[in-house]
Amino acid sequence: DLSKILNIDLSYAEKIKFIRERLMALMITDECINCDVCEPECPNDAIYQGEDIYEIDAEKCTECVGHFDNPQCQEVCPVDCIPLNPMKVEGKNELLQKYERLMKTIQTSS
Repeated sequence: DLSKILNIDLSYAEKIKFIRERLMALMITDECINCDVCEPECPNDAIYQGEDIYEIDAEKCTECVGHFDNPQCQEVCPVDCIPLNPMKVEGKNELLQKYERLMKTIQTSS
């Protein structure tokens, strides 16, 4: 349960690391200002313009696992509107497998 995790005696950074190791999923909230900086940073082309705001295609998002140490969209977002998505739980191994699948698909289509 996430509320129990957040109540354990860890520093903020340790809590974030603890959560990131277990809940590897991103989403863009309605706080998005459509500034266009996240989309070109995504190495998997998982970010796209939705009807009102940018959105993340969960089938393509690996949170930059396989490419970078940290999600690049979070790094560049000026309004911090790309939090973890509690509805899409993926572990680091699952994200790495997704990355490998995506890379294989790219190589096959080239």
